[in-house]
This record gives sequence, C-alpha cells and structure tokens, in this order.
Amino acid sequence: MARTDIQNAQRILYDFFLFSVQTEPADTVLATFRRLFIDYVESSTESDLPVALYSIVIANSEQQFLFTLKRVCYILINNWGIQRQPDAIQNLIKMFDDRVLMRAGFSLILKRLRSWMQDFVLSQDFQDLKLFASRYNQNEHWSGRYTSYLLAPQYLNLNNPLEQREAARNLSFQLKSKFRFDLAMYTAKTQMESPSTTVDNPTVLGEAAINLIKMLLMQPGQFGYENLANLLHRQCDQLNYWDFKRALLHYLVYALPRGPLTQTLKAQLPDVALMFYGRHNEDALTDALILRTCKRVVDSFTTEDGENPATFFSMFLAQGNPLVLVIILLKVALFCPHVQSHLELRIASLIRYYEAYSEEDCRWVINFFEVFRITFTVYASGTMYNLVRVANSDPTDSPLSTYRVFSQLRDQPIELGPMTANIKHSQLTEKFPHPLQLPLEIPNLAVNPMVRAIAS
Repeated sequence: MARTDIQNAQRILYDFFLFSVQTEPADTVLATFRRLFIDYVESSTESDLPVALYSIVIANSEQQFLFTLKRVCYILINNWGIQRQPDAIQNLIKMFDDRVLMRAGFSLILKRLRSWMQDFVLSQDFQDLKLFASRYNQNEHWSGRYTSYLLAPQYLNLNNPLEQREAARNLSFQLKSKFRFDLAMYTAKTQMESPSTTVDNPTVLGEAAINLIKMLLMQPGQFGYENLANLLHRQCDQLNYWDFKRALLHYLVYALPRGPLTQTLKAQLPDVALMFYGRHNEDALTDALILRTCKRVVDSFTTEDGENPATFFSMFLAQGNPLVLVIILLKVALFCPHVQSHLELRIASLIRYYEAYSEEDCRWVINFFEVFRITFTVYASGTMYNLVRVANSDPTDSPLSTYRVFSQLRDQPIELGPMTANIKHSQLTEKFPHPLQLPLEIPNLAVNPMVRAIAS
C-alpha cells in the first residue's frame, strides 16, 4: 500500500476522534474506541473507521499502526484533560487491560491487530500513557510523586506525536503548579501561631521541609545563588573556553558546606570537567559551547548514559548529603537556564532507575528527589520566597527558628506584619552596581598535571 494511502487512513481516524471527543459524551467516544481497536467490529455506524483501520493493518506496518494508536489516544487524553474529565482518561487506560486482547482472532486482520495491541501493552509507550491516569491513583507507586519529571522524555522527544508532547507538557505544568501552590500554602499555614485550618504537607520530609527552605534562602557565603550566576555571566565575554571551565569550577564549589565530601569533590571534579571539549580550549566562548558544557556537568552529577547513576551522584547519596548535590545542580540551572530541560530528562532517568526498589529500600534517593523539587520550586518557579527575621525572637532560639518564610508571586510586593523586621530575601543578597569578578584561580582545586597536559 502506498504511503499516501496510509496517511489518508490515519487522517480519517484522527479527524473523527478529534471531532468526536469535542462534541460527544466521553462514554460514546470510549464505546467507539472499543469497537474499533479492542473488539474490531467491522460493521458499525462509523463505516469509514473500520475501513481506515483495515487499510493500516493490511499494509503490515506495525510501526505505523502503533503511531496511529498512540496519536488517537493522546488526542482523547488532551481533550479530556482540558475538559477536566479524569474518569474518561482512566477508563481509556483500563480498556487495554481487557482480556479479549489476549484472544487470537480468526481472521488475518484480527490476528495481526491483536498481536500489535499486545505488543503495545508491553511497550514503554503504554507505560508513558499510564502516567496520565496514575495521578488519580490513590495507591500509586512512590515514583508517581515525580510524574512531572517522568513526563519530560515525552514532551521533549520530537519523534512523539504532537498531541502526546502537548498532553505531557500540559500535565507536567499542572503538576508543578499544584506542588508550587501546595508548598506555598503549607509554608504559610504552618508558620502561623494559631492556624485556623490545617494544610497537608505536599512533601515527604515532614517538618524538615520548612527548615530546608530556610537553609536554601540563607545567603551562601558573601553572595546569593542568583547573584553568583550573574557574576559568572559578566566575565564570560572576556574568557576563552579553558578559562571559562576553570571559572565554572570555582563557581560550582564556591561556598559549599565544608566537610570531607566537599573536599573530595574539589579534588576530583577538575579532573573530569577540564577534559570537556579539550579541542576548544583556546576558542572564544559561545552560547552553544556553554550549553554543551553545562549539559556535561549535569550528566556528571546525575547519569552520564541516561540509565545508570553517575559516580558523583552515587558518592553524594552514599554520604546521605543530597542538599549539596542539589545546590550544585541549581547553580548550573541558574547560570544556564536552557539546560533545565536536559536536567529534567536526567532526573527522569534516575527515577526510572530506582523505581524498581520499594520506598523503604530507597528512602535515601527519595530524599534527593524531594530536596530537588523543593529547591527548584523555591528558585526556578513563579513563586518567590522571602526570608524574614522575627523582630522579637528569643535569643536562645536556634538560628533557623528566628526566621520566617513568606511566599509571593514574583514581581508583587509583600506586606509584612508588625511583628517582623522588613527584610526580604533580595535584601539579604548583596547588590552589585558594577561587575564584580569571581577570581579565575580555583583555590583548593587540585588539578591532576596529566589532565592539565591533555586538556591544554
């Protein structure tokens, strides 16, 4: 069969289901989907549909059939998502569990169709499809809490149907927005002296979530994280690639908490990072080279092959210190915002790697995912968190307890009560009216002489 004939048949299916999902009740659309793909009833009121599907199946291209099936599913999911009909999405997914798909058909067409449907149910494509229903499952696996990241491979893969990419991007945005709102509400309510209502903690860190946010908002050393990123940007114009890598190393390790782990990182990181794209060492710095380098840095701290945890990731998590690792990743994303899509792909890969383990068996890595999403909600979302010192705090209180966290939409003023000192987070980080250079020297970074020779 000619390719144009298959495309015409696909177009008939796409147009019908797009029109149907926008004009018919969900039950009617689901019944039509079942008659066509599950039962394959050749004689029906939608006479064009069985003929179109027959044309695709008889062409004996499983790849074209699976692409067609995926796109039809995401046309339905996209529209039901907009219409706020989660039950319809769940019922669509459940349809693939029907035992009728396991029966061998009598005709050649039905046998082939059933075989391909079985292949689809066993594929990663179907696992991707199930993400859209898993958010409504009360007994979801622990990885379901991070569906917004698991969707990244779907909406960033240009080989996926447009409808799938749109559905994945929209759902990811919704989930991140919900978490951002829930975290802001929880932060506000739990810090009231006598809250009128209780709000569920959207994290699994318990009360430690508030202290984590306070720690994140404390200025790192002399500068704040955003100011540090801006300082590095200011000196990029005058650096070649070799000097940029050295400045980037200094930026990444600047003001990290002291300890054996940080010292190990300072000793080992140069031997990795200075090897990046050595043939460009004398070249002028470009945006493309910055992005490629930041992607390599992300890989070094997450997963280098997209499947297995990287050495640095395992080193940090084995020490039970996810915050330092997350701060490094945050620094990369603040300096190079375009790297965040790649970072979320790598986070999705790590979630997939560890989801074979029970929640109890991988509590340590779940702590990392929690710290990661809280940190990026605080620094890389539409909500700005402000750290305010309580004016009448008890001198005997711990340093963190003397502060309160307030959240607001960015670019909106915050009104503080009379019991607090009017100090915003933006005022806690020093403002620089003129470019201030981060030193190009990398103190305490031991570069292996052999690495220096190879990379130069």
